[in-house]
Amino acid sequence: MKKNILLLPGDGIGHEISKEAEKIFNWLDKNTNLEFEISKELIGGASIDEYGEPITNKVLNLAKKSDAILLGAVGGPKWEKLDFIKRPERGLLKIRKELDLFANFRPAIVFDALVSASSLKEEIISDLDIMIIRELTSGIYFGEPRGIEKISENIKKGFNTLVYHSDEIERIATVGFEIAMKRNKKLCSIDKANVLESTELWRDVVNDVSKKFPEIHLTHMYVDNAAMQLVRNPKQFDVIVTTNMFGDILSDCASMLTGSLGMLPSASLGEFNTGKKIRKAMYEPVHGSAPDIAGKNLANPLAMIQSIGMMLEYSFSSLDLNNLLKSCINNILNNGYRTEDIFSNSNEKKLGTSEMGDMLVKELEAS
Repeated sequence: MKKNILLLPGDGIGHEISKEAEKIFNWLDKNTNLEFEISKELIGGASIDEYGEPITNKVLNLAKKSDAILLGAVGGPKWEKLDFIKRPERGLLKIRKELDLFANFRPAIVFDALVSASSLKEEIISDLDIMIIRELTSGIYFGEPRGIEKISENIKKGFNTLVYHSDEIERIATVGFEIAMKRNKKLCSIDKANVLESTELWRDVVNDVSKKFPEIHLTHMYVDNAAMQLVRNPKQFDVIVTTNMFGDILSDCASMLTGSLGMLPSASLGEFNTGKKIRKAMYEPVHGSAPDIAGKNLANPLAMIQSIGMMLEYSFSSLDLNNLLKSCINNILNNGYRTEDIFSNSNEKKLGTSEMGDMLVKELEAS
């Protein structure tokens, strides 16, 4: 049976890395028992330019019917002056909310060949493997009321609302514990419970959920300390679970441990339950649309390709194929091939976006 994939290149470098993703799907079609039917549609600024809105109902309906979604990136300075509700990012937020993709997995893994690409000492980040689980459909990005109001002739007020319900916290905490059970049985929940009542509730609910997982060593950490500890001693963490905004910030911080945002994939999952089929899922690189390098064949496609690997594992129960992709990427890096963002010395061989995609297909063929 063919798997229906909705491919949303989006904006900027999203188009270039999506072309490399299609090469991987083509290889999988020819060399595995999986078959893919790819539908390519618009989201973000590209959709605004064509239809006047960041995502159309047609695309949203296709997303709901697909077996998995692969997104490139959205946004760019071209659309920054639009009303907030019309900006490219609203298309991404809408698809997450409409499909209830509440669990965002952001792994931070350091490939051996890229240890020197990090700004931290090798002994601090060598063999690093962290999973950050970010709640994705609630919190301050979705809370109401929100807006900007004029309160006097010379003064405006901007406001957002940080809201969490106990059931929203319970389900993301449960995912965190389940993933920790499959790894090293360590979970750190990150909040700001000393000053934010919403995350005081977060901590209370996480503690309640922990009673169902007595094998897990649970710790709590304030977000400011967590940011410091990620740089000071990142290997103390294994699985992190946290709120929408904190997860957004900390996962970008963790990306620099690996040397480049261009190396980090992510998965946004709905109806998650270990051992059961995931019926709603979107996969995307952590990086943005990088309009400054768009169209120049400079973008690193490896985060996009690793996002396909996460799709193979979580949506199609093909852990072996995910591991194969990781192994091929590792071989390429060990052989000194780099895109611009991870290139550091003259002993390495610099590749463009399309050449890196071709190199990966070649490595897959040899596997």
